[in-house]
Amino acid sequence: MINWAGRLIVFFGAAHTLGALLVERAAGHADAWFGGELWHDDLSAMSAANSAYWLSLGSFGVPLALVGLTILWLERRGIAPPSFIPWTLGVLTVIDAMVLPLTPWPILLVACGLLLAGSRRAARHEAARA
Repeated sequence: MINWAGRLIVFFGAAHTLGALLVERAAGHADAWFGGELWHDDLSAMSAANSAYWLSLGSFGVPLALVGLTILWLERRGIAPPSFIPWTLGVLTVIDAMVLPLTPWPILLVACGLLLAGSRRAARHEAARA
């Protein structure tokens, strides 16, 4: 369960980032990003380049993929991820679902459920060994 949760989280984070960069063509604004055009951009009235940045590289996608990779790393070493990870990610997912209901948030909710169940199962096995 933990392995599948980690894989789903990596998939979701990578798909969000790559989808924004390639499908939504956010990468087309890279010249503006690295040319300093965002340094003084008004966040309350975002330019297209700034919006594209926050949809892609500045979004939750990259850190989410890293969380998934960390979960997989822990799982390979027989370490159950701490329960605060699925609980926190689950709360953020529910908030996202309320704000943007037509997004693929159910994928993350399934991953959180798998991770929570897998972590609890691993904790029970640890307790039984002791």
